Amino acid sequence: MLFRTLQMTFDDDLVIELDQVVQESHTNRSAFTREALRMAIALYHQRKLVEKHRAGYLRHPVTPNEFSVWDD
Repeated sequence: MLFRTLQMTFDDDLVIELDQVVQESHTNRSAFTREALRMAIALYHQRKLVEKHRAGYLRHPVTPNEFSVWDD
């Protein structure tokens, strides 16, 4: 796996909290931040998919009897 170095800025309170969490979880800032970004990106894609579904149902609303086959 290829790693690249990125320079980022954080406020002091966030760095203090980050350092506490990485110490408790026996990891480091980079590993923790990579995982946090992966989770944030996954959440972003999930929210986009939910919005896509919502927009689809707004364009094509459920009809009154559409799911009645499962009601029996």
